[in-house]
Amino acid sequence: MSTERTSPKHVAIIMDGNGRWAQKRGQPRLFGHHAGAKRVRQIVEACPDHGVKYLTIFAFSTENWKRTQTEVSGLMSLFRRYIKKEARALRDEGVRVRFIGDRVRLDKKLQKLMDELEELTSNNDRVHLTIALNYGGRDEVARAVKRLAQDAASGRINADEVDEQTLTKYLDTCVLPDPDLVIRTSGEARISNFLLWQSAYAEYEFIDTLWPDFDAEIFGKIVGRFGGRDRRFGAVNEAAE
Repeated sequence: MSTERTSPKHVAIIMDGNGRWAQKRGQPRLFGHHAGAKRVRQIVEACPDHGVKYLTIFAFSTENWKRTQTEVSGLMSLFRRYIKKEARALRDEGVRVRFIGDRVRLDKKLQKLMDELEELTSNNDRVHLTIALNYGGRDEVARAVKRLAQDAASGRINADEVDEQTLTKYLDTCVLPDPDLVIRTSGEARISNFLLWQSAYAEYEFIDTLWPDFDAEIFGKIVGRFGGRDRRFGAVNEAAE
């Protein structure tokens, strides 16, 4: 029997705890968001060392618009600043960047920066970084179904032949493999509408560490534990019977 341990090819992270991290230090929530943004680079750089080819991070959900105007505006400014600051470094380090989510509600300047970063890094293949921005799993599925229905109505696809693989092609993540491992920081044990369709058979890790304290060492330990999991995808491991 093989004892080879496998690494997750695709890791998705719900980066939670920035606000609480800042409040513990007597700082405004945006202070924590800025600290959290700095962690992204470190985790991206750690991916190749652990055999992780795809990294997807949850940056801003469709529900986050409910936060105060100050926080939302500050986050949008942070996203613009992050893209401008990190664009060349991401390109030079072989990182391909994609964005998923509904871009329509985002301001035009941010949309333009997102488009430019995707184009700038389009030839890279060392690490595939996907940033979920104004993203919600239910919203994604609803948008996918709408496009699929339009194609069926126009005759571009046969409605009788629609199956799981068909719908997958209409999702924001259509060019990505499904996540093998989903990590959520900050002690919350819920998935918060993140990659609902794609994570059907993902392994989950809920940890107490707040995102700004989540470093490459912690990431490596979690990825290492993944290799010890028995992933049967609904089948039976006969060796264990």
